[in-house]
Amino acid sequence: MPLFSVWVQPMRVLGIETSCDETGIAVYCAAEGLLAHTIYTQTEVHAPFGGVVPELASRDHIRKLIPLLDQVLAEASLTVRDINGVAYTKGPGLVGALMTGAMMGRALGFALGVPTIGVHHLEGHLLASFLEEDAPAYPFLALLVSGGHTELIKVEGLGRYTQIGDTLDDAAGEAFDKTAKLLGLGYPGGAALAKLAEQGDSNRFHFPRPMTDRPGLDFSFSGLKTFALNTIETHGLDDKTKADVARAFQDAVVDTLTIKCKRALQQTGYKSLVIAGGVGANLALRASLKKLCDKFNAKLFFPRQEFCTDNGAMIAYAGCQRLLAGERDDLSVKVSARLGL
Repeated sequence: MPLFSVWVQPMRVLGIETSCDETGIAVYCAAEGLLAHTIYTQTEVHAPFGGVVPELASRDHIRKLIPLLDQVLAEASLTVRDINGVAYTKGPGLVGALMTGAMMGRALGFALGVPTIGVHHLEGHLLASFLEEDAPAYPFLALLVSGGHTELIKVEGLGRYTQIGDTLDDAAGEAFDKTAKLLGLGYPGGAALAKLAEQGDSNRFHFPRPMTDRPGLDFSFSGLKTFALNTIETHGLDDKTKADVARAFQDAVVDTLTIKCKRALQQTGYKSLVIAGGVGANLALRASLKKLCDKFNAKLFFPRQEFCTDNGAMIAYAGCQRLLAGERDDLSVKVSARLGL
């Protein structure tokens, strides 16, 4: 008896994302596109601790996975028997959190007799723009910028990725959150800092643009956090100073990312730039990169804001492409906290 049933068209792939503190479930159809998706965030669970607590994250995923699956299937007017493939995040991420989604995905695939595939979390982000009607074409340059990653990647096709720039220390999103904490903005602080920056005076403080005074495409953001701390200790932390520091910090990060993207576009000759990852939702960054692309006669692509953060839709899409290419996993469940792209 064959392990997998014969695929029928249109292929409908269930995507499960549980790499950290968002539970994402989605169904993507190869013929019709995204049919339904939902995201549950654990912000309220972790906020009292000022950061993600791995054990609590895993337990919350377990509580939410089945209800969210039922919700998505109902919204798509499907039953679980209508699913032709299952994709789940295999890494990188918190091992316990990854295991919750992987075990559910693997069990579903086995029970339904359909193939399953583990998807690299960063590949999901890189391909998230394909969920939009106006999608990029290969090859393109991607700026993957999130709480754990800041990378420049040449994307030449499915599975054909070349990293040409990386952060040497903090990722941009991590630096946002740490600086937000210095400003007393709570957790998670990146979005709050960006909102506060709108009220800031761009001329009061000038933060350095790290590693832009030397050749190369690598990043470094840990020094900006230290610069922010020194500025706060010198000038205090009244409301105006908070806003001005937030503005100076954001301007420094946005300018640095833009300068590096400019170099990468010149180096590769590509005419398409994709923003991927949670920091890609930052409106100041989007505006700056749009100006850059206009100047270089290039086109900027980015997913809608709900698909910038971790989500099941990007996993369902990436998994669908992998399954269509004939890939599938065996019965073992393999996840990894650290996983090269």
